[in-house]
Amino acid sequence: MPLLRAALPAMPVLTLDTLQQPEQIRYVITWGPPPGLFAGLPALQAVFALGAGVDKLLLRPDLPATVPIYRLLDGGMAQQMAEYVRLGVLSYQRHMDIYRRQQAAGVWKMLPPRLPAEVRVGVLGMGEIGSAVAQALVADGYQVSGWSRTPRQLAGVASYHGEAGLGEMLANSDVLACVLPSTPQTQGLLDAERLACLPAGAMVINAGRGDLLDENALLALLDSGHLRAAQLDVFAMEPLPANSRLWQHPSVTLTPHIAAITLRQQAVSQIAANLQRLQAGLAAEGRVLRERGY
Repeated sequence: MPLLRAALPAMPVLTLDTLQQPEQIRYVITWGPPPGLFAGLPALQAVFALGAGVDKLLLRPDLPATVPIYRLLDGGMAQQMAEYVRLGVLSYQRHMDIYRRQQAAGVWKMLPPRLPAEVRVGVLGMGEIGSAVAQALVADGYQVSGWSRTPRQLAGVASYHGEAGLGEMLANSDVLACVLPSTPQTQGLLDAERLACLPAGAMVINAGRGDLLDENALLALLDSGHLRAAQLDVFAMEPLPANSRLWQHPSVTLTPHIAAITLRQQAVSQIAANLQRLQAGLAAEGRVLRERGY
């Protein structure tokens, strides 16, 4: 709250605890608002999400479709996401996942080195964050391709789009890094058939949304040896249930949805700038297209 008040000195900034006249509220900045909140705000003009994902807001029955939603375009998350994906790709390139399994088995065995240029990385999702991830991987010397719903060109990145393009990219990805949002089009995208399109010995990194990936299909392909490793930050159910096999699988590395956490100062600066634009009668950045889901 101090950051918001400092960034918006001409606007009253309230919390739910201090809210006394809800009929006067025009803007809401939120991540996980309580049920029914929006129904009690008749003057609501816009909602600002404290993150890049807005799937939960789009499902809110109390939020009218006429009220625009704005997401963070970055908020400091792009660099963090690039770091998270690079960590997984580097682990794959240097065989660290295999060495961890060898350590557990008491095996001392050196593996032949592999150069970055010999590793093909496919990035699923080429928005602001996905593009930053792809550019970071290009800078590291990897062979990088990117897939998006519509054509997108980025220097040094082989571009794929559509259903045909997805299959082709998967077949040529030693590491698949998913940073897609959750939309009706992306839910269940990485099913058993598509995961099987990855080359033998490939790795999957999912830092987008948990409902993109069929976890049982992933486990089956890891068990069979077709896939070598997985690094997962998001899951169909969070927190991940204690009885999930993913916790103990020797080829899986888990993190608790921390790949890219909103940084307060960057988020406040972006939201404040957008509010000032709206106040001046200008278009704000990051407006969500409801039909797309992002």
